[in-house]
Formats: sequence, C-alpha cells, structure tokens
Amino acid sequence: MAAILAISSQVARGAVGLSVIVPALQAIGHSVVALPTVLLSNHPGHPNVAGQATDPALLMRMVDAFEANGWLSEIDTILSGYLPSTAHVEFVAVTVARVKQVQPGCRYLCDPVLGDDPKGLYIDRAAAAKIRELLLPLADVILPNRFELAWLAARAVTSPQEAMCAARSLGVADVIATSIPSGASSLLTMRIDAKRAISYEVARRNAVPNGTGDLLAALTAGGWQLGRAVAAIDRLLDESSGFDELQLAATPNHGWLTASPLPAMASSTNP
Repeated sequence: MAAILAISSQVARGAVGLSVIVPALQAIGHSVVALPTVLLSNHPGHPNVAGQATDPALLMRMVDAFEANGWLSEIDTILSGYLPSTAHVEFVAVTVARVKQVQPGCRYLCDPVLGDDPKGLYIDRAAAAKIRELLLPLADVILPNRFELAWLAARAVTSPQEAMCAARSLGVADVIATSIPSGASSLLTMRIDAKRAISYEVARRNAVPNGTGDLLAALTAGGWQLGRAVAAIDRLLDESSGFDELQLAATPNHGWLTASPLPAMASSTNP
C-alpha cells in the first residue's frame, strides 16, 4: 500500500478530480491525502455551477501541519491535477520539493489539466505556462491529453508520430499521452520515453463523461500497468453509458476493476 498525496479539484456531485482520484486509489488499496485546489458543486461542463478556489496559503498551512506531524516522510507519490492559478502551480512546486527533501524516493506525477478538444485552453494562460515552466521539470511522469501535449510542446499533434516528437521535446522522462488520433475510428493512449513508444488502442466514442483523465492518472499513480488501466477505463465507460457522470461506484462489484489488460501495439524507437 502506498501513501499518495493528491492535489486537484473537488466536486460535490460527480466523478472528476479528487472525487474520482480518491475512491479509485482506495479501491485498489492505497491511502490518500487529498488537497482540493477548488471546491465546486459539479463539473463546469454542466449548465450551472457554484464554487470557489481554495486559497493556496491555506493549502500551504495544511502542508505545514502535515510536516509538523511527521507525515510528509510517509508520502510515496504526489499527483497533481487541476490548478486554477499561478499561485496554485507554485504551491505544488514548493510542496513537491518539500516532500522530496524528506522522502527522496517520492515520485511526482503531473496531470497538466489545462484544456481539451474541442474547447481548447480552459485555465488561465499564465497558469498553463507556469505548469510548463515549473512542474514539467519536476515531474517523473506527465499525463497530457492530445490538446495539452500540443499546447505544452507548441507543435501540432495529429498523429502518433507527431505525438512522439512533441512528447520528447518536453524533457520529461515518461509521457503518457491520451486521445491521440489513429485513423477515423480509434484513439491511442501512448507511453513515450526517449527510446520507445508503446500504444494501446480504444474505439472513439461519440460522448464520454468527464473524469477519465483523472482516473487514468490515479491508476498510474497507484502503480497499474498502462494496458490494464486503459482497459479498466474503457470498461467503465461501457458501464457508464447513458449517464452524465462516470459510474465509478454504482457498477456491480466494481466490474471495471477486473477488466483484462489491453495488448500493447508495436513499439517504436523513432518518431
């Protein structure tokens, strides 16, 4: 069992941000310390939403309390997600440094939640730039979607080959890129490092509830092999068909947890 510090959004209704990260990690046997960067009634994609950002100074005082209680040294992994301002990004950078000082083996996974297709960028541009500037150099793993990978790399990503080039330009050892186009009817999740790229293919869907990126980040932070994680999410999407939110807990016996891993597609060493 790992102890994971998760820093992201929190919704009262639905399964996005910490509201999917925490139960997913607990379901696969990990303990979670959760810090909400924003508290919302629901995902902003719905017609009405209420909420506000959490003051980064408050979040820092909470980390101070964790340190005073001797708990920072227990953290094995840090996962960051939705960060609405430059101050929240700076808070994460400081927190990663503080935890690694007392727990040098701690891994940091950065899910750069800054935009998506077709809407584009949906956080403050300065905050998105600060993620690129401060967090990518600290990250052991990043998990951008197609739009985020293209934005961070400032280059087109319309194919697996372009995704490899973009990922390798970021200077992060391990990039897990999602929603990479692969023909008219399928999408790839790709794990890209300096030497190879391994892909997992799923069918395109007309409508997908929010939260799948958060869930992939959680399962990756929890140590799941990528093919297993992608298969579990694809199974959960089947089980959530017709609903406006992921049915993380409502599916019988958490059937998505038992999905068979997807086979890896041919790996490549060259873009």
